[in-house]
Amino acid sequence: MRLTESDRDSALSVSLDSAPEAGPSFPAGPSNGHNGVAATKSNGFASPYTNGSSKAPAHGDVDGHAAERHRPSSVARVSLPGRTLYDDSYVDREEFVRLVIQSLRDVGYMESAATLEAESGYIMETPEVAEFRRCILDASWDSAETALMHLGVTEGEGLWDAKFLIAKQKYLEYLEAGKTTAALHVLRNELAPLNPEVDHLHALSSLMMCSDPQDLRHQVGWDGAGGTSRRRLLMDLQRYIPSSVMIPQRRFVTLLDQARAFQQSRCLYHNVPLRNQTYSLYTDHMCDRNAFPRVTTAVLSVHEDEVWNLEWSHNGKYLATASKDKTAIIWRIEFDKDPRYRAYSPEFILRDHEYHVGCVSWSLDDSILLTASEHRITLWNARSGMRLRTLEQHTDVVTALAWLPDGSGFISGGLDRKIILWDTDGKMRDTWGRTPIRVTDLMVTPDFTRLVAVGMYDVPSIPSAANAAQDAAAAGGAGAGAGSAASGRVSETRIIIYDLATKQPESSIRLEGELTSVKISQDSQFALINRASENGPPAEIHLLDLSTEQVVRKYSGHSQSKHVIRSCFGGVEGNFVLSGSEDGNVYIWHRDTGALLEVLAGHGEGSVNSVAWNPVNERMFASCSDDRTVRIWEAPPPDALAASSAAALTAEVDRAEERETADGGKGKGKGRWDAGMSTGAGVASSSGLGGAGAGPSSSTDAESGYGLGSTTALF
Repeated sequence: MRLTESDRDSALSVSLDSAPEAGPSFPAGPSNGHNGVAATKSNGFASPYTNGSSKAPAHGDVDGHAAERHRPSSVARVSLPGRTLYDDSYVDREEFVRLVIQSLRDVGYMESAATLEAESGYIMETPEVAEFRRCILDASWDSAETALMHLGVTEGEGLWDAKFLIAKQKYLEYLEAGKTTAALHVLRNELAPLNPEVDHLHALSSLMMCSDPQDLRHQVGWDGAGGTSRRRLLMDLQRYIPSSVMIPQRRFVTLLDQARAFQQSRCLYHNVPLRNQTYSLYTDHMCDRNAFPRVTTAVLSVHEDEVWNLEWSHNGKYLATASKDKTAIIWRIEFDKDPRYRAYSPEFILRDHEYHVGCVSWSLDDSILLTASEHRITLWNARSGMRLRTLEQHTDVVTALAWLPDGSGFISGGLDRKIILWDTDGKMRDTWGRTPIRVTDLMVTPDFTRLVAVGMYDVPSIPSAANAAQDAAAAGGAGAGAGSAASGRVSETRIIIYDLATKQPESSIRLEGELTSVKISQDSQFALINRASENGPPAEIHLLDLSTEQVVRKYSGHSQSKHVIRSCFGGVEGNFVLSGSEDGNVYIWHRDTGALLEVLAGHGEGSVNSVAWNPVNERMFASCSDDRTVRIWEAPPPDALAASSAAALTAEVDRAEERETADGGKGKGKGRWDAGMSTGAGVASSSGLGGAGAGPSSSTDAESGYGLGSTTALF
């Protein structure tokens, strides 16, 4: 019998006859016993499962001889030349067919799987693998260790680890059954000789003190012998068995998921949920750019001055905005309706602010809205618009408000170098004391482990005049107040990562340029940081890996030198990076590649100060600007796409002409933090809207804040 090279490499290759066949010459038909009829329950499943969670026969049939009902009696074996799936393919035919057989069994096509085994001459696995599986599922622990040796797991660390996993399951099941003596025997004579870590062994021994089986399962995070624990043990043992002998569970599905993930990474406009029905095996996945939110569907224009900040409620139905006009507005937006028929209205206008409003933040249940106005923090009932409490523990501008991920309180930071932890009712719970930086923004990681703060850090100046000048330039041109020669100190910007539990700094990272914003990804792995530029490196947004403390991606193209600009993650799984810009546009990048996808015009003269993606509707985000407006961006209805594109083009041409004839700059109203400005005094920017034909109301009622045409839907 002449074997192919692949047969020699496979632990499953056995010769039956002398004629060369396509693939291994196993006996035709199934020989692993997975084609019988299930008759018993095992480990919490209605019927035993084969490798890959497919339905399997009763354990009595796993001796290598399948039940007669699935034995194909008249299927002729097909002999094909070569070893690959196609002449121009590198896919091994044996591997492919075995995965198909596994997949057929996974979905319950047992007859088809048996027929394919008979016709191809390949079987999914040997009787030894079936026997090993039967031993684990039936808790035949001694036989399981013997069977393990027959599957290619040799002496060494891998064999010891596998034996430890089997002995641990055995130990836990004895404890669950109340067989304390037998469990103690396993602990002393089987687990301890394998030399596990001392702490692990102590933890296992302490389980003997559990009061009942439920307590045991709770402490271990284990669902018992009647649950899925034995199936999970099989999955863990899979790591030590050659994959050519025991195919990893649901291997075909894993490969398809990898292919989909690769296609998703190549789709720059990917913005659909993972389980969306647009995924198909028939075609490569590619999202339509026209389904991406890049057209203004509404302009909200009640504010009477620059709009500096905004944030969506967690349910996506409300939008809070903060303005230089000393108000914050809670907008109600029917995001789940067609943009052509959606209602936009200011639910509450929060007026009781003595100074400009710079920050807003929603509680986890959306019942409380925080606003920051200079050194004051105000708590508002978001459902009634009533002021609950005003906090004045800060002594300088409060620049950041962030709720704890569990909603148990919130954290504030300011230019007074204070970081304060508050209860939900506004009682001060704790403080970080005087921090090394004048905080310009902060956020808590969603996993509740760290607090990331950015700001300006004062260091002693270098005596040399030349060196002092170089340091001042490296600090992004920080001038008046922060780095003057008279004070003997220069200013640089830093990112400080605190341990949230101990409040101790884990690391301090220096970056050039002024840092104005920080956002944290949902997986708590990355921080998105806006870096302004004045007399220094170009403005960029940095994606910082919090584990390695390295900048892994930079996003550029926008403009930021003198103003506070805030960015955010957006889209499904945070696939995009959004930012405002001093040129009046909204910029959108692909997060993983850094490619600039869209530059969205529409706002009038002045900076786009902040952007926020709707947390519920993945195809909607909002932006706010010095032009006194808030814009809602979405993918337009198909019949409105052409019209909106033409309007946007016309608006861009008009703005270009205005810039050519404009006399002087924008006259931004906010002072720079590093210039020591504690108020927002300055020259107001133009209120004209250079967008798609909508502008702020010219006749606003001073009491209600509702103006004629205060909101404009564009479709």
